[in-house]
Amino acid sequence: MQGPRPVVLSGPSGAGKSTLLKKLFKDYENIFGFSVSHTTRQPRPGEVNGKDYHFVTREEMQKEIDAGEFIEHAEFSGNMYGTSKGAVQAVQAQNQICVLDIDIQGVKNIKRTDLNPIYISVQPPSIDILEKRLRDRKTETEESLLKRLTAARVDLELSKEPGLFDLVIINDDLEKAYSELKDILLEEIKKTQESRNS
Repeated sequence: MQGPRPVVLSGPSGAGKSTLLKKLFKDYENIFGFSVSHTTRQPRPGEVNGKDYHFVTREEMQKEIDAGEFIEHAEFSGNMYGTSKGAVQAVQAQNQICVLDIDIQGVKNIKRTDLNPIYISVQPPSIDILEKRLRDRKTETEESLLKRLTAARVDLELSKEPGLFDLVIINDDLEKAYSELKDILLEEIKKTQESRNS
């Protein structure tokens, strides 16, 4: 695949990935692009098909997976999620650094492809803090909250595997976490800016 190296961002729900990405996208307008994931879950209020997710049926998604069109896919809470090759290529075609927000299983799947991204894990300072963040969002039922916390524990355990990530950010201080994120991406950001100006 041509274009700048993609970035794989992983970490449990509530670790602060979205907050960090919003800052990055704001500070480096048009440098980064999101690969839009596919999912079989129903859209939440305000979500736009093709922008937040590609909302598809299980049959459609399975067909494309079988055809080898997906870089990674996983099942979570009874719904399928995945990243298609086309979604990443669409971003790279714009000469943007493609950002993939992916769970730990997806990270391991991508390791088996030729994507060659920068792997970053964003983690909460502790499970207790994570639980508080998730509760403060008030978007979860007790059952889904417990599922997320269980998934987070597994995620954090698996992410200790040596060499899995190029960088692990413990997000207890947003500014510090953000500067760590920027530092590892600086080279790709510069390359992207230069190739635009040439």
